[in-house]
Amino acid sequence: MPTSRKTHLDRRAVLLLLLCCVVWGLNQVAVKAAMSEMGPLWQAGLRSLGAAGLVALWASWRGIPLLARDGSLKGGLLAGALFGLEFACIFIGLQYTSASRMVVFIYLSPFVVALGMPFIAASERLAPRQIAGLLLAFAAVAWAFSEGFGSSDAARPLQWFGDALGVLAALLWGGTTLAIRGSRLSSASAEKTLLYQLGISGLGLSLAALFIGEPLPAAWTLRLSGLFLFQTVIVSFASYLLWFWMIRHYPATRLASFTLATPLFGLLAGAWLLGEPISPRLGLALLGLALGVALVNRQRAPVSA
Repeated sequence: MPTSRKTHLDRRAVLLLLLCCVVWGLNQVAVKAAMSEMGPLWQAGLRSLGAAGLVALWASWRGIPLLARDGSLKGGLLAGALFGLEFACIFIGLQYTSASRMVVFIYLSPFVVALGMPFIAASERLAPRQIAGLLLAFAAVAWAFSEGFGSSDAARPLQWFGDALGVLAALLWGGTTLAIRGSRLSSASAEKTLLYQLGISGLGLSLAALFIGEPLPAAWTLRLSGLFLFQTVIVSFASYLLWFWMIRHYPATRLASFTLATPLFGLLAGAWLLGEPISPRLGLALLGLALGVALVNRQRAPVSA
């Protein structure tokens, strides 16, 4: 069945994206807060497995087939592997850098999507102005990243390593979006697309936790349970299902660019809930990143006949 794809973001898409951005900004804070009670790999693996179960139940209730052969297996395996590696980078990186910094670096991903989409859809080829926007966004992130090398914070001597994992996570997230749009997953249901990623990442991350001997929580406190349920139900199930539905129906470059609102919510949440400092350099880098991606996302003026 062909998928109807819109050429712009309508009001519904904008509202859903804003909701996702708020949730994703809070997610980094929830992950960081839960690390005092649960290791990063178990946290990432178990939340993906739990969300995969919810997706399967949701699809069964709505009568959406998940096991039909539709040629999406190769794309699904690739997207799932990229998705799992992305979250391994995020969860491990948060041990070395702050949630506020991590959320900024992750959202370098629109740069990756905007750069790669012209190779998948010719209609999304970049104009000179958009290339300038990409360079500005990249320079802003590189400038913020360099702060980690000269950090005098004794509590985070390897902040640069956590920042590097955040940048790598952004590359992997962008690669996941491109893998979905460039494969048969682009016509698969959002539920099937998400289940590939949750199932593969959940299994892989949980096995990695077992392999390195990462301990499970000694007790599930009310605080840990609440943080874990937020990550599993709200983030990994509901918001990602919305995201992959939108990837199927709206331009990927414009969707990815719009997510630059997320670092703002992440910075505010990290400062408010965790008391993390926001350096002037990080704030200016976020501004430059947002401006660069806005140039990428700006619609071209119509050519007069």
